[in-house]
Amino acid sequence: MTGSFVAAIDQGTTSSRCIIFDQDGAIVAVDQREHRQIFPKPGWVEHDAGEIWTTVQAVVAGALARAGLQAQQLSALGITNQRETTVLWDRATGQPVHNAIVWQDTRTAALCHELGGTDGQDRFRDITGLPLASYFSGPKAAWLLDHVPGLRSRAERGEIAFGTMDSWLIWNLTGGTDGGVHVTDVTNASRTMLMNLETLEWDPSILTAMNVPAAVLPEIRSSAEVYGTAVGALAGVPVASALGDQQAAVFGQACYEPGTAKNTYGTGSFLLLNTGNRPVPSKSGLITTLGYKIGDQAPVYCLEGSIAITGALVQWFRDQLGIIRSAEEIETLAASVDDNGGAYIVPAFSGLFAPYWRSDARGVITGLTGYVTKAHLARAVLEATSWQTREVVDAMYQDSGVPITTLKVDGGMTANRLLMQHQADVLGVPVIRPKISETTCLGAAYAAGLATGVWSGLDELKTHWQRDVEWEPRLEPEIREREYDNWRKAVERSLGWQEEGAGSR
Repeated sequence: MTGSFVAAIDQGTTSSRCIIFDQDGAIVAVDQREHRQIFPKPGWVEHDAGEIWTTVQAVVAGALARAGLQAQQLSALGITNQRETTVLWDRATGQPVHNAIVWQDTRTAALCHELGGTDGQDRFRDITGLPLASYFSGPKAAWLLDHVPGLRSRAERGEIAFGTMDSWLIWNLTGGTDGGVHVTDVTNASRTMLMNLETLEWDPSILTAMNVPAAVLPEIRSSAEVYGTAVGALAGVPVASALGDQQAAVFGQACYEPGTAKNTYGTGSFLLLNTGNRPVPSKSGLITTLGYKIGDQAPVYCLEGSIAITGALVQWFRDQLGIIRSAEEIETLAASVDDNGGAYIVPAFSGLFAPYWRSDARGVITGLTGYVTKAHLARAVLEATSWQTREVVDAMYQDSGVPITTLKVDGGMTANRLLMQHQADVLGVPVIRPKISETTCLGAAYAAGLATGVWSGLDELKTHWQRDVEWEPRLEPEIREREYDNWRKAVERSLGWQEEGAGSR
């Protein structure tokens, strides 16, 4: 071991950051930079993958400088990333052939509708655990192959590489055009709709159905192993983990036993329940996904409830409406009133994800009267996150029969105490935030440290998890259920605004 520090890169939807942890799992230094959000058309969301690679290099250098460390003092580097966001690049030049298509993007709705045929959304669910939806990265790759002139023939000749952000970063970190390693891990591969959940390999029948050539695909590896050695500013550091951001949070929250669950509040919110070493099919609108795979150990599966818009609703309230100047102001504004004044906001900006999977939904504000003020709307913005989470928790109970007795939470929105109290109120169970709320980066660091011997195993990692704040439910059950009924009425009014399957093919 060359040192007692592990770095983790978190390549997220709105920013990239690097956090360096010590051997106790404590944060030593953080650096973060935002990148652009590109909206070419309504419902389309893109990122510049080249810009993201530049910001990643900058935050790694920044974190090392803040920590007063040299790269050679790092024992390992782990990566966690926004999932499903899809980039294709030229293997010879290293340049992306198009902007990356972001997970929120809905342009593949028509393609997914077409692929469903007579089977509908469930055509590939038995193999992949996923419904056919514009969320996932396989159809995004197919769209790019069809719409970038000459790209499909180049892809079939092996000149083009496909990846989610983990693959793009690992390839660049390990040399890029000069020997870069083209891999992904099982968690990110499980979000493409191209991987067989049982075999953990690309499924030939789905590749044929989607017309995605196998030549573009990365090799699927475990979540914690040394993929290669970094070059450049991080020369010699083992690149030793990759986890989709929500699975990384599961790992960082020490949800290692079946029945443990966490919810991460970011741009969207993602609630994952550990279901053990076998995939559990969902009948209630959830996703069956990989939780993590450590080296040659058996894979761990999860049920996931994916909510598209939570923190992004606060961002919209700030940037598009201009009602607040900073995200932090929303708590003060919302706390100035006792309730939502009868107003509910359903943020179906890109349709609804779990448990509905309705690409025809669009955002609505309901229950408006002359009484409603901007403070009531601020409260409705926060409560939209709690109610969407409640719907996912109900679906998990329907699928698993296991009630969630506590909910571990993490992510930026957990700093909002009003939101966390409302979350406990609408679930009727305690909500617990750990001392280190940056569990996404922590999970990537843990996995990289396991792969390189910094930590001995899961038992050691569990000793690092510590409770920070716990919110107990205070709302009367009858009030909770009455307001939940109102929320569901609001959701009904968000459906059917766009023709099902509409999009660009």
